[in-house]
Amino acid sequence: MAGGSFAPAGVAKERAEQYQGKLTAYVIVACVVAAVGGSLFGYDIGISGGVTSMDGFLHKFFKTVYKQKMLAHENNYCKYDNQGLAAFTSSLYLAGLVASLVASPVTRNYGRRGSIICGGISFLVGATLNAAAANLAMLLLGRIMLGIGIGFGNQAIPLYLSEMAPTHLRGGLNMMFQLATTLGIFIANMVNYGTQKLEPWGWRLSLGLAIVPAIVMTVGGIFLPETPNSLIEQGSKEEGRKLLERIRGTENVSAEFQDMLDASEFASAIKHPFRNILDRRNRPQLVMAIFMPTFQILTGINSILFYAPVLFQSMGFGGNASLYSSALTGAVLVSSTLISIAIVDKLGRRVLLISGGIMMIICQVIVAIILGVKLGENQELSKGFSVLVVAVICLFVVAFGWSWGPLGWTVPSEIFPLETRSAGQSITVAVNLLFTFIIAQSFLALLCALKFGIFLFFAGWITVMTVFVYVFLPETKGIPIEEMILMWRKHWFWKKIVPEYPEVDSSVSRRPNNSTV
Repeated sequence: MAGGSFAPAGVAKERAEQYQGKLTAYVIVACVVAAVGGSLFGYDIGISGGVTSMDGFLHKFFKTVYKQKMLAHENNYCKYDNQGLAAFTSSLYLAGLVASLVASPVTRNYGRRGSIICGGISFLVGATLNAAAANLAMLLLGRIMLGIGIGFGNQAIPLYLSEMAPTHLRGGLNMMFQLATTLGIFIANMVNYGTQKLEPWGWRLSLGLAIVPAIVMTVGGIFLPETPNSLIEQGSKEEGRKLLERIRGTENVSAEFQDMLDASEFASAIKHPFRNILDRRNRPQLVMAIFMPTFQILTGINSILFYAPVLFQSMGFGGNASLYSSALTGAVLVSSTLISIAIVDKLGRRVLLISGGIMMIICQVIVAIILGVKLGENQELSKGFSVLVVAVICLFVVAFGWSWGPLGWTVPSEIFPLETRSAGQSITVAVNLLFTFIIAQSFLALLCALKFGIFLFFAGWITVMTVFVYVFLPETKGIPIEEMILMWRKHWFWKKIVPEYPEVDSSVSRRPNNSTV
């Protein structure tokens, strides 16, 4: 090949039909332990919204918001509009954004397991600081440590799950992360429902209980095996093959192992993965790494999950009713994620994303109409319409749970070649946390300014992302993770951009190998 190009056999050849193996107990246990990190992410999402509606918490750290809440005549949509309160929620995600970029070289050079352990330790420190917070500075420091944990955990865990799973079950096993996230949200909502009765110190218990999953993630991470891909990438080829045989339950792993070797050989020539990811051949993966997490947040789900108690109280629900309603949405999210796990490897990613998008658009519009017609600035919804709003929001959560919730993480984690996989996942996590930060910081102000129009705002974005998936996202179901490049070359649009063979800089020295040149 001219111009310093070469094509490793595993990148240019399709070996998927030769892959053998089954779902072993070893893989299940490893994936369950790894996915516990998702429960920490979910627990924080659920806890934040409940704690910020508790009188004891507001009275200690945000007295202005507490006074506004106590005013019966205060505008329904604006009573919680406070940038300091928003910063309590959003500071975690800004810290996670920075940490995810640091986590990329750690994950690539020291393995997925090392990043999982780092994330668990950081979570332990953050949860301890939050539970013992005596002032706002200590509280925010704890949130920053939690954010570092999220940055490392969200960077490494989806990669770990994708690489450990057999190809035909990769979608379902990868969704263990999202399932754990939804379970964390549900548990957090139930904890909030109980601790809000323990005023004025119940919020400390809510924040401090994050220590439990943090311990599981840290200790579990110590005993987890590294992924075969990572072992091979670090030069331990024999150990990588032995682990691959163990997790596949068969010694007939030559085809999959050869794909990993070829991908690792190509990856070793790439010294600057973040720079390399900008190359033309990686353009579709980069686009997905940016747009999938962006769209996931612009569904509006985080606004509902972060601020569910606040949101329901703004609609006129009482304190207990709002926490109960948010707990219900958490339970619904868990159930719908289980549905997605069961069908994603049968129906595929595109069907779930498009159908979920359509359902979410309908639900957002219905809620906007109800609030626009029936909820004034200083009014409360009637009991009948309150029940209807909760029901429609639950339907919205169901649609998110089978589509953009799990697949917003699954698709980016499975499409990158080994040489840019850790960098690609870092971009995915960083973009996700950036938009999570933006929405978390701005939602209360947007709610105050747009009122019921906030739901139409998110409905418009869901329309855009549904069209995007229909036009630009090919189906990844059943495609081996090391052969995703072939998928882009067959897509009607991306085949115009992705070259037939990967290229590397001519300055990169190439050693003799057994690859087809």
